[in-house]
Amino acid sequence: MEFKTIIEPFKIKSVEPLHISTEEERKVYLKTAHYNPFLLTSDQVIIDFLTDSGTSAMSAHQWAGIMEGDEAYAGSESWLRMQHVIQNLTGFEYILPTHQGRAAERILYGNIGGKGKIFISNTHFDTTRANIEVTGAEAIDIPIAESKEPSLLHPFKGNMDIEQLKLQLAKHGKNVAAVILTVTNNSGGGQPVSMSNARAVSELCKEFGVLYILDCCRIAENAYFIKHREEGFENYSYEGIAQEMFRLTDGAIMSAKKDALVNMGGFLAVKDLELWEECKNTLIIGEGFNTYGGLSGRDMEAIAIGLKEVFDPGYLKYRIRSTTYLGEKLSALGVPLMLPIGGHAVYIDAKAMYPHIAVDQYPGQALAGEMYLKGGIRAAEIGSVMFGKYDDNHKLIPHTMELVRLAIPRRVYTQSHIEYVIEVFADMMKNKDSVRGYKITSEPKFLRHFSAHFAPMG
Repeated sequence: MEFKTIIEPFKIKSVEPLHISTEEERKVYLKTAHYNPFLLTSDQVIIDFLTDSGTSAMSAHQWAGIMEGDEAYAGSESWLRMQHVIQNLTGFEYILPTHQGRAAERILYGNIGGKGKIFISNTHFDTTRANIEVTGAEAIDIPIAESKEPSLLHPFKGNMDIEQLKLQLAKHGKNVAAVILTVTNNSGGGQPVSMSNARAVSELCKEFGVLYILDCCRIAENAYFIKHREEGFENYSYEGIAQEMFRLTDGAIMSAKKDALVNMGGFLAVKDLELWEECKNTLIIGEGFNTYGGLSGRDMEAIAIGLKEVFDPGYLKYRIRSTTYLGEKLSALGVPLMLPIGGHAVYIDAKAMYPHIAVDQYPGQALAGEMYLKGGIRAAEIGSVMFGKYDDNHKLIPHTMELVRLAIPRRVYTQSHIEYVIEVFADMMKNKDSVRGYKITSEPKFLRHFSAHFAPMG
């Protein structure tokens, strides 16, 4: 018999204390942080859903591996183990370790980007776009139309629009530096990409002779959805599905801080030796020798272990089902969500939740602030603060959606923590019509959501 209750497939061996703050304390904390959750300190947060990047709890096996980390500057045994696991998973011969995913982005896109170059993606995430645009290149998003309707049910809303891709490739020709398929599609609500879509992208990239890169930081979670939603993959292992997707591409970038279950690390993997040599030179100049790339041996040991653990069927069932549970409970309360629920996060449609707040008053930022004030829950706005731009008159060009992401750290929170979050939202729904928006009082040129200052609308 299969029981309804999905228990955590692990036991707790070490605990970290939480400071349970009061609402009055949180009012002061949020004001001091200029109403930006990124500027709060961790001890001011009760439940931290800001990101799932680098926030995982590592296993006893990973911690044991850390003690065996080989800290040799060149040719570390830990590097060789990490390299072997990545080569087996991706099928790519040429691997470079990096301290995190954005380092791999900076190295690869810095080498192939530049003024006049075009990058096309299902949706570029914030750091991906920044690392592309800082070179002078242009980043174009072409998600499927269904992805822009949060309440619409579609099994693979993370897919790339194939007709649009063909048009863009024909239009820009040799100026297209790369096509990037992000799995799962983080900016698009954590939605998965189908294998058929990945194949269609591959065929067009081959036809037009364009580099095809897989941003694979949540590849295991994406593999789960393919196995359970896409016909023909029922009998595949999760790792086998991932390997099939890698085979379609020319290279991959991974922030290991997600589906490698570690707190720091990443890698760049490619088929082409010449491209690897170019990227290796950049890595050595800015990050470190090419057998450590800014990582310690113990980090590489933990990555090698985590990349195997993440494909465990019991873990993935718990991971996806527990995220879905939170989404289902919030939806039952009337909280408008991006549907269906993704793998690593629950995305709230802030524009639908606060229709009285204009987009230039950032309803997502308002929701993030309210979550923190009411329950000490920290989350990230993924809307016009993160992706909005200005026209020539400095008027906001809003993002297509105003989402707030509740990114759930892997193997960190228990069922009781999730039940607490549900209670907080039940309380928030009582006075949602009185919540006010925000204005930006200061901001940097790039990635403003990390450090911008806000003030409540009068």
